[in-house]
Amino acid sequence: MRHCRLHIMGASGSGATTLGRAIANAWSVPHADSDDYFWVPTSPPYTTPRPVPERIGLMRTMFVPRDAWVLSGAINSWAGAVLEECDAVVFLTLDPKERMRRLAAREALRRGGDIDDQATAEFMQWARGYDDPGFAGRSRRAHED
Repeated sequence: MRHCRLHIMGASGSGATTLGRAIANAWSVPHADSDDYFWVPTSPPYTTPRPVPERIGLMRTMFVPRDAWVLSGAINSWAGAVLEECDAVVFLTLDPKERMRRLAAREALRRGGDIDDQATAEFMQWARGYDDPGFAGRSRRAHED
């Protein structure tokens, strides 16, 4: 099998990161997740986005020049130049009820002193919008386009 530069995307909770890690491990190639580039490491996490040029610069330094890698997560709204480097894109979909069940379970595992109820509720509300065609955030419609 020829390894490639693979992008796996889908809604939060669709399994893109899990599948990305598994493929990268099977291929023995680097795995990157878009959240690692999108967000500045903070405590609590996921509160401060990096400026787009910095995200893309980090991606170009860390993995894009390699011959093979797996990238999971959504980048289509901000990293078109990196998408052009991909040999293949996998778009994962999942029943919205099952996806939200998975997200709730994941958030329960992640909860700790740094994650508050308000932040979790806001994230879950945002994640529910994915399947709404009129949602302005990351959406299934945008991914399909």
